[in-house]
Amino acid sequence: MFHGSMVALVTPMDSTGAVDDRALRELVEWHIAEGTDAIVAVGTTGESATLSVKEHVAVIRSVVQQAHGRIPVIAGTGANSTAEAIDLTRAAMEAQADAALLVSPYYNKPTQEGLFQHYSAIADACHFPMILYNVPGRTSGDILPETAARLAQRPCVVGIKEASGKIDRVAEILHLSEMHAASIEVYSGDDSAALAAVALGARGVISVTANIVPRAMAEMMDAALAGDFALARRINAALVPLHRDLFVESNPIPVKWLLSDMQRMGPQIRLPLTPLQETYHARLRAALQHADRAPLSSAS
Repeated sequence: MFHGSMVALVTPMDSTGAVDDRALRELVEWHIAEGTDAIVAVGTTGESATLSVKEHVAVIRSVVQQAHGRIPVIAGTGANSTAEAIDLTRAAMEAQADAALLVSPYYNKPTQEGLFQHYSAIADACHFPMILYNVPGRTSGDILPETAARLAQRPCVVGIKEASGKIDRVAEILHLSEMHAASIEVYSGDDSAALAAVALGARGVISVTANIVPRAMAEMMDAALAGDFALARRINAALVPLHRDLFVESNPIPVKWLLSDMQRMGPQIRLPLTPLQETYHARLRAALQHADRAPLSSAS
């Protein structure tokens, strides 16, 4: 249903700490011009954890309005409360997003049956395309492949963003889903593993790196999905330092700082996250310079 380079979009903020709607809309335009395949609004990289519900919904609406049907918009609507996740997903539906990305419940550490019932309740209440989001490093919970395959039998569960750090998960989820006579698309949640994930059957990546070099990520994914892994590897080689260094501090600290350094938006980030330590500034600039060596088919 979705494919390619899907940016996990940052949420720009102004000097007062409020969401900067103008900068947000300018980022959407940039991504459309650079070939990004879909925009994920208000996920982890979009600081969903520190936005109010009102702000959360407003960001989704702004991104949908600005994209205006030119590329899909996937709205982050996950929560550790099933009722809250249902409310956010309904708000995304009303905003006319194309799908919802739902991180597994964090902090309360549900069982696999709890995860199954959580997502099933959202599916029953919303009847809207849903992408599961497995990121144990953030949530302390793991959507096991067997659970993903069970959920894939629900028609509205169309995909899973897999960020467990276990590359074999891609093939395992696809295999188990097929055994259950179900269909689900897998998307890498890890830029550094995205190329390998596509080789195993993933349909793309939900990307932090795409915030910085959207055209390079789009062309790399296009090449990989077309089976041109030689070209995809050459592009990826130039991006390796960015994949690594965008996580020198907690995401989205580095990516927001680098976008500010590129003059794409202001530097503001919300507590408890703090601005990037100066010791990393030169390292991130060097990673961006290295990314400029990517063999792209057209100029950015």
